[in-house]
Amino acid sequence: MGKKLKNNELPEIEKLRKELAYHSKLYYENDAPEISDYEYDMMFRRLRELEAKHPELNNTDSPTNIVGGRANVKFSPVEHTVRLGSLQDVFSFEELKSFISNIDEDDEFSVEYKIDGLSVALTYENGSFVLGATRGDGNIGENVTENLMTVAGIPHSIDYKGRLVVRGEVYMSRDQFAKLNYQREENGESMFANPRNAAAGSLRQKDAKITQKRGLDIFIFNIQESDKYFEKHSDALDFLESLGFSVVPNRKTVKGFNAVIEAIEGFGKERASLPFDIDGAVIKINNLSRRIEIGENTSTPKWAVAYKYPPEQKETVVEDITVNVGRTGVLTPLARLTPVFIAGSTVSKATLHNGDFISEKDIRIGDKVILQKAGDIIPEIVSSLKEKRNGTEVKFSFPELCPSCGERVYREEGQAFVRCTNSKCPAQALLNIIHFASKDAMDIDGLGVAIITQLYENKYIGDYADIYALTEDTVASLDRMGEISAKNTVNAINESKERGLAILLASLGIRQVGTGAAKAVAKKFGDIENLFSADMGALTSIEDIGEITAKNIINYFSHPQTRELVDKFKKYGVNMSYKEDMESNIFDGATFVLTGTLPTLTRDEASEIIVKNGGRVSGSVSKKTTYVLAGEAAGSKLNKAKELGIKIINENELLRMTGGEK
Repeated sequence: MGKKLKNNELPEIEKLRKELAYHSKLYYENDAPEISDYEYDMMFRRLRELEAKHPELNNTDSPTNIVGGRANVKFSPVEHTVRLGSLQDVFSFEELKSFISNIDEDDEFSVEYKIDGLSVALTYENGSFVLGATRGDGNIGENVTENLMTVAGIPHSIDYKGRLVVRGEVYMSRDQFAKLNYQREENGESMFANPRNAAAGSLRQKDAKITQKRGLDIFIFNIQESDKYFEKHSDALDFLESLGFSVVPNRKTVKGFNAVIEAIEGFGKERASLPFDIDGAVIKINNLSRRIEIGENTSTPKWAVAYKYPPEQKETVVEDITVNVGRTGVLTPLARLTPVFIAGSTVSKATLHNGDFISEKDIRIGDKVILQKAGDIIPEIVSSLKEKRNGTEVKFSFPELCPSCGERVYREEGQAFVRCTNSKCPAQALLNIIHFASKDAMDIDGLGVAIITQLYENKYIGDYADIYALTEDTVASLDRMGEISAKNTVNAINESKERGLAILLASLGIRQVGTGAAKAVAKKFGDIENLFSADMGALTSIEDIGEITAKNIINYFSHPQTRELVDKFKKYGVNMSYKEDMESNIFDGATFVLTGTLPTLTRDEASEIIVKNGGRVSGSVSKKTTYVLAGEAAGSKLNKAKELGIKIINENELLRMTGGEK
């Protein structure tokens, strides 16, 4: 039995399991993390501590007993003949010494870079590359053979007869990552958070031609299966290198704790100058028969461990605090820093988010501060060094007037953000037009950030509607635009005229009016003209449209410039009536509530299926709820549904009901 459970520990365990399951899905399956690796590691570590303290609460579904993520339904499943496990992490040399002492300090260790990428297994039969699969949950992965065929460092044939399965880490170099994000920004696409997620997203493309363009590479670090005998792991890697594999470089074979530490510290010093990302060092027993003797835990081997580097931190000075105005009018303070080289690049600025952030950390102009990169990518100020102040530091206060247009700014009660209310504010206008044309809005192919910026700066466009007055000659006159590109862009502009009212409303940047709210409003009012006379009663009668959203809609349509904008849309033939986009009406009158993490669908994808089949999605469970769609780590909504006797379904049932697939 474990120690007596404290009152706050069971809720903490349950909360950590839910949060880790959520973030694990984002990281491993969606390639879209919301938190840094370090934050995830700290939550995982805390959960492991609590579970070790209370073994009676051990749960096979706990994130500490699960490897990676599920296989994606976009690809056929592959069952690994040898499990692709994960490693236990340690964060201090003291923990590392405990690991080595529990084995034998006289053992020989292989110390290698922990490449920050996506783990895969490659199978060769009689010298030919025949199968490539992602790790998945360690037992079942995804068949991505065609995509892996495009990855540099993977030989299509080798001089080896028989069966050989090797494991490696697919990664994207820092230079390639920078080029890819630059291109995506130019095209108005969302940018990848870091090279690891860029690599994972690129490898999971359905079109291998897209993967090929992404410039992925690989390092092989293990033999999973072979009929050739090796005494040592280092011998196996040397053999793979002789066959033409790109094997993990600069590996060290050492004995003793001090030698292991020296190798780890050496890697740490090289880390910033490497052309690829590493987030730690892997330490494993070199003798393969010793590994069998030592054995494995439930989800990790006892003969290997990963030492994770803490985020690199540097001291610098806040030389000034300036304010940027965003697309929604939010004023964001930005710290201008004395340039400092950190985690592979020189940093001279960092966002300060909002006034509350500045107050909580007491950051002043002239302060010496500690800087780090969240996830080794995004610069952030950790703390100000108050003890180093000399009295010349200046407290920051938000301007009363917008730095872009000079109009007064305000802060809503209970909100952290200061806003400019002028819809004609130049800083907002350009960003709003960029959003309007983006894939998440009117989806006008060819109108990326660079093109819209040129059009705006040359005064060819000043608002959304001006896009529809563009001609091929005007677009062709821009830098890097030829006649064919200009023609395709104007065709895309004309096609977007038929998107309909729901998409148009979601593209206008009305606060708190996203895709779901826009569709509900469009369906209720039918035509944009009816929104000019909409009142609170009519708007709030729409389910999930509250008073604040209703006020935002009324305010937007009360501005004279909105009238001008709509008249221009009419002039250029933009369809501003509601277009029914239904696949069936099987859910007509049904209300769904989503809770937990679904196996393959995101919440947006599940909601889209429901809406397209006549249903609606609500955020809370009530007696009016028809179905609760529940996934993993479902919480209080599931419990309430059970109490009220509401029908609970899973993802498979939803897909069966609609007769469709993802």
